[in-house]
Amino acid sequence: MPHDPPAQPDGPSVMWFRTDLRLADNPALAVAAERPLVALYVLDDGANGARPLGGAARWWLARSLRALAAALAAQGVPLILRRGAAAEAVPAVLRETGAGLLAFNPGETPIDRAAEGAVTAAVAKSLPHVAVSHGVRRSALIHDPASVGGRVFTPFWKHIRAAFVPPPPLPAPDRLAGAAAVRSDALNDWELEPTAPDWAGGLDESWAPGEAGAAKRLADFLDGGLTGYATLRDRPDLDHVSRLSPHLRFGEITPAQLWHAARAAMASGRATSLDVEKFLTELGWREFSYNLLNQRPLLAEANIQPRFDAFPWRQDEASLAAWQRGLTGYPIVDAGMRQLWQTGWMHNRVRMVVASFLVKHLLQDWRAGEAWFWDTLVDADPASNPASWQWVAGCGADAAPYFRIFNPVLQGEKFDPHGDYVRRWVPELTDLPNAVLHRPWTAPPGVLSAAGVTLGESYPAPLVDHAHARARALAAFQTIKAKAA
Repeated sequence: MPHDPPAQPDGPSVMWFRTDLRLADNPALAVAAERPLVALYVLDDGANGARPLGGAARWWLARSLRALAAALAAQGVPLILRRGAAAEAVPAVLRETGAGLLAFNPGETPIDRAAEGAVTAAVAKSLPHVAVSHGVRRSALIHDPASVGGRVFTPFWKHIRAAFVPPPPLPAPDRLAGAAAVRSDALNDWELEPTAPDWAGGLDESWAPGEAGAAKRLADFLDGGLTGYATLRDRPDLDHVSRLSPHLRFGEITPAQLWHAARAAMASGRATSLDVEKFLTELGWREFSYNLLNQRPLLAEANIQPRFDAFPWRQDEASLAAWQRGLTGYPIVDAGMRQLWQTGWMHNRVRMVVASFLVKHLLQDWRAGEAWFWDTLVDADPASNPASWQWVAGCGADAAPYFRIFNPVLQGEKFDPHGDYVRRWVPELTDLPNAVLHRPWTAPPGVLSAAGVTLGESYPAPLVDHAHARARALAAFQTIKAKAA
């Protein structure tokens, strides 16, 4: 029977990768690379109370791990995969390799910190010779979410902008030396990717997970999308958004890298200060969401504003299913939901519209929408996803007032004025003229017939009338205002 190598304080390092699946700007890796390296990823899905990844995020994780494994293998370092509780898997690999150093970047959620604490305690108890390093600085966020606090975005972001400037990103290590390999799980055995059926064809066409894919996406954004970002980012028919959110979600790129790249674009005249500041503010919303999650670990489950605990949500599975499938009868809503299903992503403006429609037009509990997004978004983030849903529902911190109810027709006409977005994702409406594209139920019968549209058959009639839905939502809101009075 083989034995673990003897414990050596000067033994190799184990780099425990988590949501930092990259080589560049990786503070813990910079420390670990000073010794022969063992690269480790632990799938502790559901351990320590962690929320299991949704289907789209599992697909992304598999592709990102493959990309990371290839980048490490090019330098002679295999990526070791283990499944189970990190507090058991990490010490086991330390013992098997005779490691003298464990390096990992600190996580930014309460669940992450619980896992780190369990691993660190296990190492201190059974492997006291192993040093533990968190790298030289944080990298997943610009700021320490425990250091600021606050529940209103504007003063929060003003403080961040005044007090925090990300240090320049670290380069990838010049050279990595691989230590002796140990047993690894096979990635395919984890069954992260769909097979029967394989619904990920649209994701394959839309994304290139991994550090190289993130770098290319950033370069493409800087070459065109950043110009006009401040005024055009709300247009889903145009390409003026970064699409970097899933790369950030899995740590294939860091906020510091984006920050300095955007500022460099401004300094070189490739982007205006207005565009860059707006882009940085969007990073700020991500920071704010993590700030909220650290104040409210149950952000995906509990209303930040307790008065919404008494809100009279409706239980209507048929309406929820129609929303999920993009069959509400409102073209901008349906386009967004179909984009989500096919690509694992949705334009941010449309996310607000479809979320508002679910919680206000259909009076469905925001948690049902948050759960659907968690399962179908490649960028499903434990902080941004629930924080954004609570913001739209009116029950969150610094939330949009509940009585602000998006009119999906006007939203479509304003932000998809030529109908290009709707026609791409709702092709059965392609031949409708722009005047009625966002309100097909108002089109004369001859116009519908000429476009090949039969309401209720080829395309659904609206699930609910906007004016009726708005009145019903405001009445429901009045009930909790009365109870709080």
